[in-house]
Amino acid sequence: MTAPELPSPLPRTRKRLTPALRWWWIFQRVSGVVLVVLIFTHLFYNLILGDGVSQIDFGFVAGKWAAPLWRWWDFTMLVLAMLHGMNGMSYLINDYARSKRSRAILHALLGTATAVIIVLGTLVIFTFDPCPQDADPSLLPSFCSEVNA
Repeated sequence: MTAPELPSPLPRTRKRLTPALRWWWIFQRVSGVVLVVLIFTHLFYNLILGDGVSQIDFGFVAGKWAAPLWRWWDFTMLVLAMLHGMNGMSYLINDYARSKRSRAILHALLGTATAVIIVLGTLVIFTFDPCPQDADPSLLPSFCSEVNA
């Protein structure tokens, strides 16, 4: 059995890029490079330093997010990754969606999904409480005993 053939992308016309599309094109390249640095630093810190993946639990995240640097680091990764992915998907929608109506619907769904994930991720990052009141003390990071005392 052979795989079904995918439709070919719509033919491109030789139009000049609008200023908005040019900035999104530049953003895609720059954000890709920045994301590589952010992600590999994140992986190095979380997996290479210390005990590897076995150290990652609530206490590890609570201790890491106690420092504002790591909250902003993860927030930057979240926003850049979502916008980078949205922009890439937007190119695919433009290439493969056959009608203007389907393109508009798909772009609206993509924008909504991106906005919801950024909002929810931001809420998690900035409202995270590393020392919840009724938690088992053995699961909390060591600095919480000083805060709750």
